[in-house]
Amino acid sequence: MAESNSTDFDLLWYLENLSDKEFQSFKKYLARKILDFKLPQVPLINLTKEQLANLLPISYEGQHIWNMLYSIFLMMRKEDLCRKIIGSKRTNQEACKALMRRKITLRWENHTFGEFHYKFFCNVASDVFYVLQLAYDSTSCYSANDLNVFLMGDRASGKTMTINLAVMKWINGEMWQNMISYVVHLTSHEINQMTDSSLAELIAKDWPDGQAPIADILSDPKKLLFILEDVDNLRFELNVNEHALCSNSTQKVPIPILLVSLLKRQMAPGCWFLISSRPTREENIKMFLKTTDCYVTLQFSNEKRELYFHSFFNDRQRASTALMLVHDNEILTGLCRVAILCWITCTVLNRQMDKGHDPQHCCETPTDLHAHFLADALTSKAGLTTNQYHLGLLRRLCLLAAGGLFLSTLNFSGEDLRCVGFTEVDFSVLQAVNILLPSSTHKDRYKFIHLNVQEFCAAIAFLMAVPNCLIPSGSRGYKEKREQYCNFNQVFTFIFGLLNENRRKILETTFGYQLPMVESFRRYSVEYMKHLGRDQQKLTHHGSLFYCLFENQEEEFVKKVVNTLKEVTLYLQSNKDMMVSLYCLEYCCHLRTFKLSVQRIFEYKEPLVRPTASQMKSLVYWREICSLFCTMDTLWELHLFDSDLNDISERILSKALEHSSCKLRTLKLSYISTASGFEDLLKALARNRSLIHLSLNCTSISLNMFSLLREILDKSTCQIRHLSLMKCDLRASECGEIASLLVNGGSLRKLTLTNNPLRNDGVNILCNALLHPNCTLTSLALVFCCLTEQCCSSLGRVLLLGRTLKQLDLCVNHLQNYGVLHVTFPLIFPTCQLEELYLSGCFFTNDICQYIAIVIATNETLRSLEIGSNSIEDAGMQLLCGGLRHPDCMLVNIGLEECMLTGACCESLASVLTTNKTLERLNILQNQLGDERVVKLLESLILPECVLQIIGLPLNDVSAETRRMVMTVKERKPNLIFLSETWSVKEGREIGVIPASQPGSVIPNSNLDYMFFKFPRMSTAMRMSSTASRQPL
Repeated sequence: MAESNSTDFDLLWYLENLSDKEFQSFKKYLARKILDFKLPQVPLINLTKEQLANLLPISYEGQHIWNMLYSIFLMMRKEDLCRKIIGSKRTNQEACKALMRRKITLRWENHTFGEFHYKFFCNVASDVFYVLQLAYDSTSCYSANDLNVFLMGDRASGKTMTINLAVMKWINGEMWQNMISYVVHLTSHEINQMTDSSLAELIAKDWPDGQAPIADILSDPKKLLFILEDVDNLRFELNVNEHALCSNSTQKVPIPILLVSLLKRQMAPGCWFLISSRPTREENIKMFLKTTDCYVTLQFSNEKRELYFHSFFNDRQRASTALMLVHDNEILTGLCRVAILCWITCTVLNRQMDKGHDPQHCCETPTDLHAHFLADALTSKAGLTTNQYHLGLLRRLCLLAAGGLFLSTLNFSGEDLRCVGFTEVDFSVLQAVNILLPSSTHKDRYKFIHLNVQEFCAAIAFLMAVPNCLIPSGSRGYKEKREQYCNFNQVFTFIFGLLNENRRKILETTFGYQLPMVESFRRYSVEYMKHLGRDQQKLTHHGSLFYCLFENQEEEFVKKVVNTLKEVTLYLQSNKDMMVSLYCLEYCCHLRTFKLSVQRIFEYKEPLVRPTASQMKSLVYWREICSLFCTMDTLWELHLFDSDLNDISERILSKALEHSSCKLRTLKLSYISTASGFEDLLKALARNRSLIHLSLNCTSISLNMFSLLREILDKSTCQIRHLSLMKCDLRASECGEIASLLVNGGSLRKLTLTNNPLRNDGVNILCNALLHPNCTLTSLALVFCCLTEQCCSSLGRVLLLGRTLKQLDLCVNHLQNYGVLHVTFPLIFPTCQLEELYLSGCFFTNDICQYIAIVIATNETLRSLEIGSNSIEDAGMQLLCGGLRHPDCMLVNIGLEECMLTGACCESLASVLTTNKTLERLNILQNQLGDERVVKLLESLILPECVLQIIGLPLNDVSAETRRMVMTVKERKPNLIFLSETWSVKEGREIGVIPASQPGSVIPNSNLDYMFFKFPRMSTAMRMSSTASRQPL
């Protein structure tokens, strides 16, 4: 990077101000300084001043030259030259401040909220400024070497405003004096435009003609602050190999390497960083976060919100009325945690008060607020009085909003605005009323004041039936991360809000226009939910749907939508989630299964001396949710997973479970953290008389818990028949306790121990208990328990001598041929009572299939045998078919998935289908049978002699003709079920049991978009957006 041509940076000028004698001394000092700086040596003795002035810049980086120069002049007592260098530094520092002032002022002018917001942020952000001041003060105990300050906050939380104010305070001498000399400001949008760069080029990007005093800036990195905005929006990851890092400020490298080299202080060692980000990309943050760094989270707290309201209204009575409305409404409280949305809320409430309206009745939901905001804004401009113009403006605005979201465009060009029909006058109106504003990150582009406003306009577009529009910016191939829009849940929520007649009237009355798609979508949504009731997999959880219904709040409509729901899954992470869920659950009259995750709400563990208002609300909501377990007569199953409960919330749940009105028959708990270590819960279950199935999966079972379980099962009133302890890290040392449950558990009939490393020693202990006369267990699941053939003799003894065991699941254990022989041998004897045996994934081969075939042919009690994922192959299958064709075969189900079968065995299988009169279920998925052989099986299936009711056939790679034959079979035999699932997905065989969501993680997508995008109008828009995304640049 070229240096400034001024004499302040003219090395020769400085050297020529030395006498010959001084120049010789200078070269001696320089030789020593080169050693001190650990720089490569160059020959200096015979060089002239001009030669040295030419040699140094090509040998060393500028900052090293000027640091050595200043240090040597000090030692030589050349005070005049030292003053000259210091003066040039001050000039450069002032130039940097002037540069930053222009940049920040330009960003500031893009927002028209004016003096109010400036003063407000100065007041409420004072604590953040205090932290920033101390962080970069090297004499402060809060500071540290190579410090990074991370400024975290959600969308529109004030990160950019805080950075702007901090930089302006530095410029005005109110912050970082004598601490920071230079600020280098970088945004993610600027960085995303770059590919390769040197540090010198990066620093100079904002300077006129790229002529920055690089040497001066880098000469003292401890006074250099890099501001990196919106790191979550970077288009690349920052996981760069250490060996690729660079230390040369003039060397061009890929941008990720340059950034990581800076963050790791390979370049500009000792510099400071201020980094802002949303919490959505924390992996990039954690990569560089050190224990000595500073982590600041921006939140619009209750106190700040109260201050904002009083500052905005400047009227105590109005501010109190508005605050009370927001405080009593969890949805509005959440809305007002964002400064811009807080401004919209205050603006709307103030206008309604001006009109003499009661805000309590006209501003209950975000739909109300946004409808009033748009209606007031678009009709407030003097001289624009015709409804026709207002409606046209609204229509064009909604067209832009919807087109932008479908094509992942949040920053619009002038061409985009013209494309939807906006004129210069239109745009001036929209900018004046703070709906469309210049983008603070994209030059010459515009965006909605907040994404919520764009989403609300898109919701209107959905119900307005505006034509689809491919805005030009939508066809851009590359989209920044923040512009990639894929979660339409807020749009859907606004659509449901607008289905409410009173909310819709706000717009329809103002614009003299009725939204034409309302009734058709209302009917469609009710019919869709009826269909959904028969296919629960379509909706992965119901939180998004419930928010839509809460926004609507028309009782009869809500009833119709949720009336068909028999299963509900909810992730609760806030009071708002609980309030919304409660409202909708009250209308779920046929709810049978409730799956629930409670995260973040009850994180505080210490006893509460004086709970906050928010904590009290949480407990009230939780008590009302738990009361549903007693009041909903249809509710039989509760799955509580991935949840944190403190002492009070656990006791509230326990009280509900022990209540005499609790009708729950199944309780499944997995990945649960409780304050009492489950003691309160288990004591409550001891008094529950309806529970039949108890799961404590993915839980560390203590000795005290075993004792409580034994106490529960020993009670004469206990009805628990199935106990599941999957993935509880149970080992042989705990098998004595488990054995005690088997011997003393009077009602216990089924025990699931899947995914525990019990090993052979543990199972041997269990086998002794299974032979105890008091043991009444009929079903035992030991899937993936690290078993080998060494424990199979004990298991065989139980099958031979036991009188109660009917079902044994040993899938995914390394039993091999010898072990499987030991387990199947007892089935030859008539005394063996086993009805179901599962040996999938047990590593045996076709060498023992002849013995299994004998069992199939002779055992009169065995009804189900699953041996999938073993090396049966065609030779073994031939033997098994012989057993299946035997007239004494009583088998009803056989599973042979993934057994390395080919078409060679299909002739024998086809004959089984027509001769066996007991076999109702056959699964041969994930085998390579071939098209012709599948046809052979289909020909047998269609015959009346075939009694099969369920079949699993590998149909993925079959021809169109074969698929037509499948359809013919389905038409001829409509009751025949074609399977698509293998043995591994059955309940109790979840080998890789994981929580549905790690605490604090993003809640999985609800798939609610299926409902909207199947609506005829929306599906057309989706097809158009898909086409646009494929268009070349």
